[in-house]
Amino acid sequence: MKTYRDYYFRKAKQEQYPARSVYKLEEMNKALRLLRPGDRVLDLGAAPGSWSLYAAAQVGPSGQVLAVDLKQTPTVFPSQVRFVVADALSPAPEVVELLTSYAPFAVVLSDMAPKTTGSRITDQSRSLELVQAAYGVAMSYLAEGGHFVAKIFEGPDAPGFVRSVKPFFQRVTLFKPKSSRSESKEIFLVGLGLKGRDPQYVFPYCEETHGRT
Repeated sequence: MKTYRDYYFRKAKQEQYPARSVYKLEEMNKALRLLRPGDRVLDLGAAPGSWSLYAAAQVGPSGQVLAVDLKQTPTVFPSQVRFVVADALSPAPEVVELLTSYAPFAVVLSDMAPKTTGSRITDQSRSLELVQAAYGVAMSYLAEGGHFVAKIFEGPDAPGFVRSVKPFFQRVTLFKPKSSRSESKEIFLVGLGLKGRDPQYVFPYCEETHGRT
């Protein structure tokens, strides 16, 4: 497999991040002010850990980052990060208990992507399924006023989903980071300021009385 040793790849190595994807989150955070000191953050599909490391630096020692992925990572995290190997999209009781113990979150992040098949239609469809699942987690565990960020592959079904999300946030935007590779079809759906919960996606936990302070 070809390794892309571009500017962001080299920058990540120099700054000791495990992946260049950190600069996508950095761009979004600088533009949209997603992360604040003291925030609780949920990072879905966290491995190898670049987003969790960046989020930890932004929320500081008074914040918390719950990082969840299906696979382990050798990355060493600061004390405010808890990395858990689990399926965060599963309704299994242990997963619900884990997420509930940290909720409500000020920010829910998802850099999840499907394993690509070479079929653009299939990959776009699977990407949308992951985004919908991550959105369900956000609808259940995100604090009122909180933010949701999720990677999605551009495709014919994406605009409809984006429209369906808009009523539940103060602002919904699509963000294409400069650090994304030019050939990439990824784009990021960003929901700012949760103002209501989509009843089609709410999971077992929903805390209506906690807002983002």
